Amino acid sequence: MRVLLDTQVLYLAASASGLRQKVRVILENPDNDRLISSASILEIALKHMSGKIEMPENVVRQAVEDLGLSIMAFEPRHAYQLFSLPLHHRDPFDRMIIATAIAEDIPLIGGDRKFARYSGLQRIW
Repeated sequence: MRVLLDTQVLYLAASASGLRQKVRVILENPDNDRLISSASILEIALKHMSGKIEMPENVVRQAVEDLGLSIMAFEPRHAYQLFSLPLHHRDPFDRMIIATAIAEDIPLIGGDRKFARYSGLQRIW
């Protein structure tokens, strides 16, 4: 199974708290292709630099490695997908991640309830 993790999932996994059993099973299965968007790395970096979260670069790099994640670049086709997304969500990073999941036709693992409002988005939580 190919899945895209929301930024929140990477943060929770790195802090070893709050992940649902269903999500842990997916993350621990080496047969799954586990992806994180480069937009998530950007989001964490900006929130860390502004003092909103404590997650320095070395922790992010270690979490990506420990989870066996591949980093997916935010590409022009993902950006174009933003034109057709309704404004259920104002957070630009979440919108970028949602657009990526829809454009790639892969499930998004994330706990944000607003994700369920997006037609065409497969969500796991």
